[in-house]
Amino acid sequence: MSGYPHLFSPVRVGEHLLPSRIVHASTSTHYCIDGRITDRLIDYYANRARGGAALLVSEPMAMLPWQALPTRPQVLSGVNADGLARWAEAVAREGGLMLGQVQDNGRGFRAGFRNLAARGASALPDDLSWTVPEAMATADIHAMIDAFVASCANLAAAGFAGVEISAGHGHISPQSLSVHSNRREDEFGGDLDGRTRLLRLLMRGIREACGTGFLIGAKLPAWDGMADGIDEAEAERITARLHAEGVMDYLTYCWGSHSDTLYRHLPDNHGPRMPYVETIHRLGRAGAPGVPLGALGLITDPNEGERIVRDGLADLVMLARPLVTDPAWPLKAREGREAEIRYCVSCNTCWHMITSSRGLLCDNNPRVGAPDEADWRPEPAAVPRKVAVVGAGIAGMEAAWVAAARGHEVHLFGASDEPGGKTRLHAGLPGGEGLSSIYDYQQLAALRHGARLHLGRRIGAGELIALAPDAVILAAGSTPAWPSFLPDAWREEGLVPDLREAVRQLAAYPGRNPGTALIWDEDHGMFTYDAAEFLADRFDQVAILTPRERIASDESLVARQGVYHRLYRRGVRIVTSVRPLPEPRIEEGEVAYANVYSGAVDVLRDVAFLTYATARVPDDRLAAPLRAAGIAVTTIGDCKAPRIALTATAEGYRAAMDL
Repeated sequence: MSGYPHLFSPVRVGEHLLPSRIVHASTSTHYCIDGRITDRLIDYYANRARGGAALLVSEPMAMLPWQALPTRPQVLSGVNADGLARWAEAVAREGGLMLGQVQDNGRGFRAGFRNLAARGASALPDDLSWTVPEAMATADIHAMIDAFVASCANLAAAGFAGVEISAGHGHISPQSLSVHSNRREDEFGGDLDGRTRLLRLLMRGIREACGTGFLIGAKLPAWDGMADGIDEAEAERITARLHAEGVMDYLTYCWGSHSDTLYRHLPDNHGPRMPYVETIHRLGRAGAPGVPLGALGLITDPNEGERIVRDGLADLVMLARPLVTDPAWPLKAREGREAEIRYCVSCNTCWHMITSSRGLLCDNNPRVGAPDEADWRPEPAAVPRKVAVVGAGIAGMEAAWVAAARGHEVHLFGASDEPGGKTRLHAGLPGGEGLSSIYDYQQLAALRHGARLHLGRRIGAGELIALAPDAVILAAGSTPAWPSFLPDAWREEGLVPDLREAVRQLAAYPGRNPGTALIWDEDHGMFTYDAAEFLADRFDQVAILTPRERIASDESLVARQGVYHRLYRRGVRIVTSVRPLPEPRIEEGEVAYANVYSGAVDVLRDVAFLTYATARVPDDRLAAPLRAAGIAVTTIGDCKAPRIALTATAEGYRAAMDL
């Protein structure tokens, strides 16, 4: 019997009886090509159904004449009639129900420029991109509703079980709902009845066109963070008005908007666990009593899902990022195999990959979208080999466990006593806790499959050659480059540590220090800014200098917004577009810097501690002597070139599969 009896208990949603409470929440994959449904897209959803999700909500679909993004599955045009049917059938064959998401961005735009084709409720600028849309005429809104309804009918004909209407995140529906963005004077503006009319007509039209057995879910805004926007009180009034239509089959909520609050819709580990569940409970039970309620937002562990259902906080547990990371999350939880779950890191790299047009990828799952992804077991190698892996970071650990699972004799050598490398160091910083999920899984998997882990051992070329491996995978990491403005003599004397070493040194001294801790930032990864928070707990002031025009340039928009929010709140001084002048006067506590464009000079005073996050230099010195000895060598991770976690695990996986 499952250790989560409430999470895996049946629940009725509309006219459907679901075997469990687990829902795949909508997330974009961008696996379509020119709007056409691909095998990879179908495989992605079929694997999540195979892994135990009872209800699956698609990414936003192209249901309007002007929705021509090549990454959206086309529904209205009819070009995917066969593909939609194959999609619904593949999910149903694995025991799931497939829902399509109804959504249009309106004026909302995430890119760093304006959307000249935008339509919206009113000619008011988007609070993120400053896009001013064309204000839709009354007849245009009715035509939009008709197109949505016709598309939903196409989905019903293809075998989809229903739809979810996305009315959050500052898209066209919440733009109509909010006084902040709706200044209309026709039937779709003004009071609550007017502002909810679009959604009410849409829901009613879908029900009339698709019948009572077709599920209609709603994702409503709970809080958008805007002046005159939607707060909890307004969200409750909106919910009650929509509930009065008697059409919703389930309900959930979302946070944030296309503004400086966008990051709130994807909570990370810098805040509390399950931050939205209590509010979702209050809003849903008060505004729509009797409607099944879905909880979402930083729910990653089966115990959290069990408590949500057991305590009556919600009826459904809606997971997006956790099911991206492990499509068999439900199956493994139900069978008591929690140690085999690859847990979500909650870093939002997946969102970054989607919005940067690279398609859905994951730090802790190198196989997203593979045909056999759910509960995958590596195929045995045709010829088992002796493999040495040098480096116990997440690239080396991924290579080690996959190679061992394929039947190779694997010896992994790590200089540290514990695996994880710089990722383990990051996991100890504010907000970094989730990163431990990567190397914890890898270590357990490596041991389970018989890999021999030689930790706390720095191995040289001679020892490796004497081991006589058939192949060596080098994953020895990298070293931050010495900053050009610092004297070379200081490097030999160890006067200025790099940021990694600074964190190691200061971790043993939790007390506060007077003066300013200064970070020279050329790296722009999340480690730097989590370390800045770490330093803010230990120094009176923290300052970041960078030559770029902003910080966190290598992070996603939502991650970068969170960085700015936290650092400004902590009083961290951020100085962009500058370079330090050579040989700072550390003894006097002064670091002079010049603007990279104007050359104007300023001085940062009261500097008590100086550290740096710079471009990384690969530690690949073992490669040449091993190759000279005739040993096949593959470099991965930072040992190949500076990497992020996503590419480190992907290269470790690939290297092991290529053996």
